[in-house]
Amino acid sequence: MINTYTNYQLITRDISKSLARVQNQPVVQRETRYYLDNIGKVTSIEEFVNDTRLFNYAMKAHGLSDMAYAKAFMVKAMEGGIEDPGSFANKLTDKRYADFVRSYNFAAYGSRATTYSPALDGTADKYLEKGLMGQNGIPFLTMEADTAYYRKNIVNVQSVDDLLADDRLFNYAMRAHGLQDFIDDETFMRRVLEGGIEDPDSFANRQADKRFAEFAGVFDFAKHGEAAIVHVPSHQAVVDKYMRQTLEEDAGAQNEGVRLALYFERKAGSITSAYQLLADTALAEVVRTVLGLPASMASADIDKQAALINERLDIADLQDPEKLEKLMTRFTTMWEINNPSSPQISAASILISQPLEFGISTDALMAIAKMKR
Repeated sequence: MINTYTNYQLITRDISKSLARVQNQPVVQRETRYYLDNIGKVTSIEEFVNDTRLFNYAMKAHGLSDMAYAKAFMVKAMEGGIEDPGSFANKLTDKRYADFVRSYNFAAYGSRATTYSPALDGTADKYLEKGLMGQNGIPFLTMEADTAYYRKNIVNVQSVDDLLADDRLFNYAMRAHGLQDFIDDETFMRRVLEGGIEDPDSFANRQADKRFAEFAGVFDFAKHGEAAIVHVPSHQAVVDKYMRQTLEEDAGAQNEGVRLALYFERKAGSITSAYQLLADTALAEVVRTVLGLPASMASADIDKQAALINERLDIADLQDPEKLEKLMTRFTTMWEINNPSSPQISAASILISQPLEFGISTDALMAIAKMKR
């Protein structure tokens, strides 16, 4: 049997091919086709939860399959939305629920929730709202003609260059998001758009004025590429999550350590504190394994656990791909020592199969292996 480290490397070496294999599974193809063919027809929360096939697909995509039975709970989460920081979904410690509500935001968009595009519909809504409000009660934007032009032509925009090249489209978008004072500074706005918002240290995220990060999130070419304008949160984004979730579940059926490593790698970029690690049981297990902490640590005072993690792990390293790779190598190696894939795999063979430089000494791992024996 392939050990944890090698199994993980085989999957992540070419993640696109690994996901393609998942996508080609007959059951996955069938369920995805049903989802894409029908999700846009849903106009209410009641319709959504009553279509068990659609609802189960959505729940699995967001890692919530074990809660698919709790429809009343999920209805309450969706009804409260995420606009209010005190909403039901936002108050839950597990942020998967808020992520789910963000994908199916009936509270904010009503019957348009499953067809709503932030770049197309959201920007048009903002523009019209500002035009109707005006300044001192006097409309300062022309209404229907500008919006008609925007809706007709924005769908053809596939890049930052395309958006900046059409002054009428760009001006419309900037005014809609309250950034009309920066219309003439295309160099600045190009940096905002090209950097995206996935990286906490991106140009847009570093700006004190959060309108720039909001704008980059709406016109997110950095993440969605050519589909940025027509991106609907409840469509392809959910399918992508479903594929990744299935990949991790399939890996976990063979080796739980591989599933944990894949999950941690996926979540790492959004982690900014030790408390986030501790709030997620899977992430916490990875960290305890990496740091050589006993499972009993989970019952210790939360502040003491966070302090220990901060003392022994630089959270900022999780944003660095090279350092994250070393951390995952360390985890998969230590997981294999603690949970051998087969009796024939010795601690020594595990160590020999690893790269020489990956953040933990061979002596330390050998000592751990001896302690296990």
